[in-house]
Amino acid sequence: MQKKVASLILEKQRSTMAIALSIAQNEALVKNILDNNISQDYYKELILNIKQNTHYNNLWIQVLDKDLNSVYRSWTGARDSGHKEARKDLHEVLKAKKPLNSISSGLYTLSLKAMVPLYKNNEAVGIVEVISHFNSISKELQNFGINSVVVLKKEQSDELLEPFTNMFVGDHYIANFNASEVLLQYLKKNGVQNYFTQGYKLHENHLITTYKLQDIKDKTIAYFIMFKDVQSVSHSNINFFMFKVFAISVLALLFAATVIMGVISFKNRRDKKHYKNIIDSSSNIVVVTTREVLIQVNRAFFKYFKEYKTLEEFQEKHASIADLFAAEQGYIYKSVDGLSWIDYLIQNPNENKVKIVYGEREYYFRVSVSLMCNDVERYSVIFSDITKEELYKKELEQTNITDALTKIKNRYYYNIQIKRECANANRYFYPLSLVIFDVDYFKKVNDVYGHDVGDRVLVEYATLISEHLRESDVFCRIGGEEFALILPHTTKAGAYKIADKLRIIVQEHKEVLPITMSFGVVEYKKGEDLDFLFKRADEALYEAKHSGRNRVVVR
Repeated sequence: MQKKVASLILEKQRSTMAIALSIAQNEALVKNILDNNISQDYYKELILNIKQNTHYNNLWIQVLDKDLNSVYRSWTGARDSGHKEARKDLHEVLKAKKPLNSISSGLYTLSLKAMVPLYKNNEAVGIVEVISHFNSISKELQNFGINSVVVLKKEQSDELLEPFTNMFVGDHYIANFNASEVLLQYLKKNGVQNYFTQGYKLHENHLITTYKLQDIKDKTIAYFIMFKDVQSVSHSNINFFMFKVFAISVLALLFAATVIMGVISFKNRRDKKHYKNIIDSSSNIVVVTTREVLIQVNRAFFKYFKEYKTLEEFQEKHASIADLFAAEQGYIYKSVDGLSWIDYLIQNPNENKVKIVYGEREYYFRVSVSLMCNDVERYSVIFSDITKEELYKKELEQTNITDALTKIKNRYYYNIQIKRECANANRYFYPLSLVIFDVDYFKKVNDVYGHDVGDRVLVEYATLISEHLRESDVFCRIGGEEFALILPHTTKAGAYKIADKLRIIVQEHKEVLPITMSFGVVEYKKGEDLDFLFKRADEALYEAKHSGRNRVVVR
């Protein structure tokens, strides 16, 4: 469990740093910092694209000048000059003159930060900082049967002025939105400080362990407390052993079917030339490798890596083909959960897809691995090209869940998510609210200004609302001018505040055309029929419409 969370944190730090490095490549940014010419909308489109196309549902960007004054913050129009004393990690970036990752807390929440210094003529100009959060990591752990609570130490919790999640256990701030209310009550009852250790406890049929979160100076500032059902642990161990035996058998048969002639030739006659002719006849990439170093490749290898004519040329830059694996969710990369990619593939034969980035090209392969000889560490690896299938699948998945006009999620995605969130609310006993809202007098907009203007209104205000939602909120267009907002971990009182804030933001925006919206708010009741839940929200919206519009009604 500790290795899993460490791996997920490392993966998110790397991807956050990749975003920061990409932003830092913008040559105009340095000039704009020097000219103090960065508007609040500077990265609006970039953040929206990241939100729509990645797992970063809530990503913040900050740009600082060489004196560590904030000249741009994506989450607020206010600028700040208080970083010189408070942010020692920013001083480290300028001192080291290289990009750095850190985990730290500030005025808002606990977060992961990727910081990249900017230079002009070898003189420091400023820093680009990309800030991400722990929610996606906590959600990913749930896929492995692990529920978690991210707890900030008291001394850091006391420094928060505007807590992002607004969740606490005693004096300790909780940094992940999906922390179960049951677990929060458990920690409160048993004393959250008793779980600030990297050992483990067995209590009430749960295996409980903790991973320390440290800042750039290796000071512990928070704890990832993880819970796993003891019964599921024992079952998974048995299932894993049975699965491993089965997987090894299947891999052995697969290997025998694909390279059996090469193995027989290699062992019986030691005829390397004949062996190479066999693997060269395959249209798939076939390599012989240790865990780290390539030994032999077939002709198909050079069809993909055309820059190289021989294996020796390739090895001058890369010891292993795994150096080119992209570290993305859903794909195997060089080191996974503390295992080399070879060992991970052998133990997890069904998780067998890799993404290779080479130059400007991206390739996707399905990979099979087999040990060639027990007394020599050599593996045969076959890469089958599935690039077309993967790209089509990604395009299809995105199209199926995205509204073509506004680019937010659609009614199909709403139907999926409301089922999932209601099931989670039932299981983990947390509040869940639904908001249905639409544009007031939208028919008049279309009749007077035309449908083109009506479409622009929907796009503009859908984008505006998206910018003011939390990472955990689900925003969908469910028809015409009608929208839905699913709010996990939110009572109807909290949902009213969110809806009313959005109502005011819409009313004051006045872009394209000045409009208002009406909102209906309900809170999910455990076991409630989903159609009835929607009907209650729709009735609340109907009441808002018929009592004057531009208002929020709670039922």
